Amino acid sequence: MSAPRTTPWPLVALFTAGYLAPYLLPTTVGRLDSGLPLSATQSGAIGSALLLSSATAGFLWASRVERIGPRTLARAGLALAVLGHGTAALTTAVPAVVAGAVIGGFGSGTATTVAATGIAGQRDPHRTTTLGLLSVSALAGAVYLTVPHLGPGHGLPLAAIALTALVVWPLTGGLPTRTAPAHTHVSTAGLPHPRAGAVLAAAMVCWSLAQNSLWGVSGRIGLTQAHLGETTVGAVFAVALGAGLIGVLAAGALGTRLGRAVPVGGGTVVIAGCIVLSASATDLGSFAAGEIAWNTFYPVVLTYLIGLAATLDPRGRWAVLVGSASSLGTAAGPLVGSALSARAGFTGMGLVLAAGLLVVAVPMTAVALFAGRLPQPAEPVPAGQVPVVDIPVAEHADDTQTTLADIPVVEFPVDAQAVPAQREYGTAAATTAPGAANG
Repeated sequence: MSAPRTTPWPLVALFTAGYLAPYLLPTTVGRLDSGLPLSATQSGAIGSALLLSSATAGFLWASRVERIGPRTLARAGLALAVLGHGTAALTTAVPAVVAGAVIGGFGSGTATTVAATGIAGQRDPHRTTTLGLLSVSALAGAVYLTVPHLGPGHGLPLAAIALTALVVWPLTGGLPTRTAPAHTHVSTAGLPHPRAGAVLAAAMVCWSLAQNSLWGVSGRIGLTQAHLGETTVGAVFAVALGAGLIGVLAAGALGTRLGRAVPVGGGTVVIAGCIVLSASATDLGSFAAGEIAWNTFYPVVLTYLIGLAATLDPRGRWAVLVGSASSLGTAAGPLVGSALSARAGFTGMGLVLAAGLLVVAVPMTAVALFAGRLPQPAEPVPAGQVPVVDIPVAEHADDTQTTLADIPVVEFPVDAQAVPAQREYGTAAATTAPGAANG
């Protein structure tokens, strides 16, 4: 009998804290540009440095989460996020802002790594990912609605990220201290399905690069090309993220009934069209339509991509590595978007990004088809419970034919030191501890 499905809220909260930084990238970069003596390119470079630091954390901790312990690593990441983003929010010195963004990005990436590893080990990683995206989308939408009314300054989005990490800290008590024995060499174990994982990781760099190239300049498209105010642009972003909530709910309800190839491949093609529409917007209607459509489909496809990476390795290593590869593309997005729009205009940028998405949709769909043929992993046994092993016995079988070799043996890892073999027998004593030598 399977255990009842429970919601891993600590992982959902950690996912939210880690992903909030890239979700707030447009307002973060825009306010760095307007609130500090920085150009648009320099502000984009700071945003890219933040996300690149986040990606670095993912690559560094991908194979070490089990050995260090999810709770310990998550708390360290959240502490760095509070320290880094909080420092960047409270100071106007550009070097301190850059250092804080890098430190905070590393903390956010660490939190994301722990969350991705834990989600991959869940019975239904797609469902948990959906809940995480719902949470971060709702929170980011609230920030976009609130920040324009709190006054100018570069620190408000960064402060929101720091406060989120601080609020999530107490919830890390629900994470395990360690998910593997100390003597287990997790980092040396070979990754399963290396070719499929490498193709997916490489494709995710390009896929995320296209998404964040648009997202990083969406604020500028609304302000300069569509001639909208900051409050209106913020409202459009909030509505778009709300539409993303609907899309994620739909993806959660649909689950994997259609597999992952159709949502990944077909969804990427739809996203390419949404990018063209948004990048060519010249008024409120076209800008809102493009951003809302794009934000509706982008998180839907992302949930399937994260779930796809999780199916390649139930221990979560491919989920972390693919997520970190995605962060590399995300980090380069603001710079690439700025460079393309400066050379070809926003419309030309949209066409280039859409063409790139159509190309990477092919290998991503191929990996999804491959993963669909993999056997489903066994349902994990909750901690503290002993699995029940059913021993099949043929009907009318002779009991004398059943041997000990036919009975499966379940091995349990024990971290305690083995008791040495007893060579001599001494007198029994109540004070003799287990494993101690008898006199």
